[in-house]
Amino acid sequence: MAGTETTTHEGFSAEEKAAMKAHARELKQEARRKSSADKAAEDERDVLAKIAEMRDPDRIMAERVHAVVTAAAPALAPKLWYGMPAYALDGKIVCFFQSAEKFKARYATLGFSDLANLDDGPMWPAAFALTEVTPEVETRIAALVERSTN
Repeated sequence: MAGTETTTHEGFSAEEKAAMKAHARELKQEARRKSSADKAAEDERDVLAKIAEMRDPDRIMAERVHAVVTAAAPALAPKLWYGMPAYALDGKIVCFFQSAEKFKARYATLGFSDLANLDDGPMWPAAFALTEVTPEVETRIAALVERSTN
C-alpha cells in the first residue's frame, strides 16, 4: 500500500511481562487459600519473602517501609501486587513499594492507588521517589499511610 506508514510496536518490556506473570500467580495463590486468617498470614509471609529477595539498598528501604506502614496503618494488610510489596484495605491496594531494581529505575517508589485518601485540591502526588528511608522519611510515610486510610 503506497503512502502507508509503518510503525513498530515493541510491546511490554521484560520487566512488565514479569510483573504481569507475578500478578497472575498471586491471584491463583489467593484463590487457593482457605480462611481469611490463613490468607492474611500467608500474604504477610509472601511480602516478607519478596522483601528478603531484594538487593540492598532496596531491601533495606522495603523493610523500613513495611515496618512503618504496618505500624502506622494496622488496617492495611500486606500482600503482593504485581510482585511488589503492597498494602490493602478490604482486599484493595492502597499503597505499594516498587524497588528500583524491578524496572531498572534509579530510585525506588512508594506509590498510592486512587483509593488512598490523599486528595489535596485539583492535583496531588500519588507516588514518591525513595533513595533512602531516614527518620524524617519514615515520619512522612507514616503520615501518608494514616491519611490514606481515613
